[in-house]
Amino acid sequence: MLPNISRILLLILLACSSSGAVAPKQPILGHRSAPLLKVNGLTFKDLNRNGKLDPYEDWRLPAQVRTADLVQRMSLEELAGLMVHGTLPSVGPMSPLGVGAEYDLVKVHEFVNEDHINTFITRLKGSAADFAKQNNEVQAVAESSQWGIPVTISSDPRNHFNQVLGAGSQDEAFSMWPEPLGFAALNDPKLTRRFGDIVRREYQAVGIRESLAPQADLATEPRWARINGTFGEDPEIAKRMVEAYVIGVQSGPNGVNSSSVAAVVKHWAGYGAAKDGWDSHNYYGRYAEFPGHNFAQHLIPFTGAFEAQVGSVMPTYSILQNLAVDGSLVEQVGAGFNRQLLGDLLRTKYGFTGVILSDWAITNECPAACRNGASAGNTPTPDDIGMPWGVEELTVTQRFAKAINAGVDQVGGTEQSNAIVEAVHNGSISEARVREAASRILLQKFQLGLFEQPYVDETRAAAVAGSTEFVREGQAAQARAVVLLENKQVASTGKPLLPIAPTNKKIYLYGVAAKAAEAAGFTVVADPAQADLAIIRAPAPYQSEHPNYFFGSRQHEGRLAFLETDAPYAELLRVSAIVPTVFVTTLERPLILTNLRPHTTALLGDFGISDEALLALVTGKVSPQGHLPFELPSSPEAVKQQKSDLPHDSQSPLFPYGFGLHY
Repeated sequence: MLPNISRILLLILLACSSSGAVAPKQPILGHRSAPLLKVNGLTFKDLNRNGKLDPYEDWRLPAQVRTADLVQRMSLEELAGLMVHGTLPSVGPMSPLGVGAEYDLVKVHEFVNEDHINTFITRLKGSAADFAKQNNEVQAVAESSQWGIPVTISSDPRNHFNQVLGAGSQDEAFSMWPEPLGFAALNDPKLTRRFGDIVRREYQAVGIRESLAPQADLATEPRWARINGTFGEDPEIAKRMVEAYVIGVQSGPNGVNSSSVAAVVKHWAGYGAAKDGWDSHNYYGRYAEFPGHNFAQHLIPFTGAFEAQVGSVMPTYSILQNLAVDGSLVEQVGAGFNRQLLGDLLRTKYGFTGVILSDWAITNECPAACRNGASAGNTPTPDDIGMPWGVEELTVTQRFAKAINAGVDQVGGTEQSNAIVEAVHNGSISEARVREAASRILLQKFQLGLFEQPYVDETRAAAVAGSTEFVREGQAAQARAVVLLENKQVASTGKPLLPIAPTNKKIYLYGVAAKAAEAAGFTVVADPAQADLAIIRAPAPYQSEHPNYFFGSRQHEGRLAFLETDAPYAELLRVSAIVPTVFVTTLERPLILTNLRPHTTALLGDFGISDEALLALVTGKVSPQGHLPFELPSSPEAVKQQKSDLPHDSQSPLFPYGFGLHY
């Protein structure tokens, strides 16, 4: 009797021949070391180099059939390698974030051929052409492995201004757009879908095929450090934006395909209800809480991703403190270890069938420096980072077992596939569960077309990533998303300050490049007394108030208001007494601007904007169209009194949700 896969292949081929189906179209095959096979005038890659066409190498077959064939050929160690999501190692001069200038291909070879790992996040930066070349070199290593399984290369967002390790990476090789909050401020699904499509094109051009986005968390706790990556606090708007991004980045509403960059929607679920605003990257911030009994609304944005057939879901780090779902108290462990949240809620109730990818480092230890903060004079190291919330007392192998048995298919931020093998050997994970998880991961590789074409055109990469058209669209979106909060009349003209024609106008600048203002037509002066107007641009205020703060300046948490000790605010007080003043700050969280308002002639909130785009807005070439994606509270006391899981519940907000003026 024929093996099961062979019988399926025979039936498919017989069905095609008897139905008069159109002959399959030969795809372009990217290869460097694998031999090619000719079968009936068609070409295939002999990835395992056995001299014959195996079902998993046959691009005519459905992805599910190819997956089943390859899974049955692989050893336990190889299947376990599929189930970890490592980091592409780098060497050479290190950036401030500790990333080298190029990949360490010796280490990549070890990860791929000895540890059998073939999914990695990249943190590399550089020119698009060089990035493409280096990613191709990684794929060449993978092609030389036993089964020739291509690498899936993932990335945190690169098309925004946010620069936080593990959350986002500003990369000048790509077009720059407002933060997701800016898309919520515009509430334009068509624009968000276009953005997702541009991300897809730019990522594909350099060899990135998985987007660790979008962030579907609701921004209901104003002090929370991760609000910048969300689509705001309204669940229905967030749902629309999440769905639009997934459709754009995955090239359509029907799931992962050969034109896709696979999306990973995160963080399932309730992350935005951070207790006291502390982020669950930190031990002291490991809880989310729901005093307003509003967990259900935190699930709504994810349904947009499900409707677009998102490829993957990432669980939150957080423990959902004392939350009951369907009448049962949720186990007090992080969501990556929680069978109720992953198996019962995500898989069964919502019917999700894709890959569940854990957030990074959940199986790591959390040593004293992690729990208590680094001691004076010491800097935390990567070895100090771990988020095993609720399972701190388990061993690393036990954490892997608990996560995988809860529903995680792939563990993020680790290369410890040996822990999965050990867990199978000691009986804490079944081989069937390993095959199930590995099959989901392999299926996406086949659906993405990576087995046929893992390589990219290095000469074309720079023409796509960061193209003039994409940069122009991004800058227009940056300016449109700005929220005009205040635009007072100027006594000398009797008209609102903005927009202002630059002709014969002198301008004083703080935090804005003189070159950009001169290019816009202004004359830049060094003394505000000589100016017709001033622009003061300030980064958002923050200051950790927690004694065990671990990540240093990595995340912006703590206070939301400007103080007189903040240099931009002190400059506002000085300059606004002399000349009409525009104050611009980034609304990365719901800032408290009460003390700024009396001193500003015009007050703007941006979501990431270049100086050039800002000057286009000031001069009226672009009109601000943004509306607040969250309310701006009036005082720290109002922030403390609101409930972490409820939107729009701040008492007497300075600016209400949805506020926004126009020219």
